[in-house]
Amino acid sequence: METNNILFAFGLTVFAGLATGIGSIMSLLSKKFNPKFLAASLGFSAGVMIYVSLIEIFMKAKDSLTASMGDKQGYWLTVISFFGGIALIGIIDKMIPSFENPHEISNISHPDQQNPKLLRMGLFSALAIGIHNFPEGLATFMSAMNDPALGISIAVAIAIHNIPEGIAVSVPVYYATKSRKKAFWLSFLSGISEPVGAIIGYFILMHVFNDATFGVIFAGVAGIMVYISLDELLPTAEEYGEHHVAIGGLIAGMFVMAISLLLFV
Repeated sequence: METNNILFAFGLTVFAGLATGIGSIMSLLSKKFNPKFLAASLGFSAGVMIYVSLIEIFMKAKDSLTASMGDKQGYWLTVISFFGGIALIGIIDKMIPSFENPHEISNISHPDQQNPKLLRMGLFSALAIGIHNFPEGLATFMSAMNDPALGISIAVAIAIHNIPEGIAVSVPVYYATKSRKKAFWLSFLSGISEPVGAIIGYFILMHVFNDATFGVIFAGVAGIMVYISLDELLPTAEEYGEHHVAIGGLIAGMFVMAISLLLFV
């Protein structure tokens, strides 16, 4: 059963990571896409991730740590691990210059075709996305290992958020090389680091895995997902669409996640 859980969790992580290819296909095959729909989808993804992180994942981490370390010490470590996850992804984000950061994708759908820096921008975006997807892969994998239903929700949310990242890689590469094939494959491969992050994380942690380790990792995962939602998803949704469309998607994501969690109680 454990092997099946591992394969299922890994499969979800692969699905989430390779959704960058969907963004690539959207940008390469369609000259017009609906920015409001994308904004609502990104807001929805943020709502799912924020709600599940604060309501479900954080509380599971707290329960695990308080059970193994006592109420006060366990709660303190949960909070520290939560902000530790935020600090980790924040440091990764800070290390990537804004020009090469996949979050900075305003007007990426209509680039200047004569810009000689486009190929470099696309390559660095692919590298940056690979770095960002590493902890996301671990987050998806660990969630699915603990709770398959929860893992599906998180995988879908991360897959949605990977779509504009695929656009950020494929569009500049295509305009720089005029090759749809190169643009697609570079975008597609940038998502590979997500399952790679899951594999490396699992093999590093499998020998020290217990209730306390689980609690620390899960709290850190909650922090990572909240940061991704606030720093990536919502600002990108605002770039693509109207403020109220993004917020409407956010509330809808929270509501759907709340109902789905109630159904599995």
